[in-house]
Amino acid sequence: MTESTTKRDGTPDSDALSPKADTCSLAGAETSLAVPLSGVLLGIDYGTKRVGVAVSDRDQRFSSPLHNHERHGVQVDARFFRKVVEEYRPVGLVVGLPIHLSGDESEKSREARKFAEWLGTVTGLPYTFQDERFTSFQAEKLLLAAELSKKKRKERMDKLAAQILLQTFLDARITGRQTVAN
Repeated sequence: MTESTTKRDGTPDSDALSPKADTCSLAGAETSLAVPLSGVLLGIDYGTKRVGVAVSDRDQRFSSPLHNHERHGVQVDARFFRKVVEEYRPVGLVVGLPIHLSGDESEKSREARKFAEWLGTVTGLPYTFQDERFTSFQAEKLLLAAELSKKKRKERMDKLAAQILLQTFLDARITGRQTVAN
């Protein structure tokens, strides 16, 4: 399976493919960003209070919401993510990147990038970023349609947003569309 990416000017970027046949990385990205094309991936919806986590199947076709992690400091966060990695044996991380509608990054984008770097170090996993514009809106819309109470919506929001961003990433790989934020 190959992945097509494009440069900022819209032209194809043949240099974006990693030298390994089973990995792909963003053009101009560090080699730590190479995420394998098969195996379980974790989707991460970063937040300062909560982190939503989703998981893919081994074929990277489908995603499911997994956890909402309440943040309680670096050590607690590290233990939580190591436990998730031990249980699900992912091969990479897809971290949501909150960017403005204009495509410009925000302070939250920079925080998400730092978190991804930290998480990659803690877990030893490669990571990449996924544009997460509208994921929370989509999650809220789905939860409202399910007629859940405000409390139940809050309990599910972040892991559902993580599932949506991970599924968007997986679908883009399948169709060859670039929706990866670099």
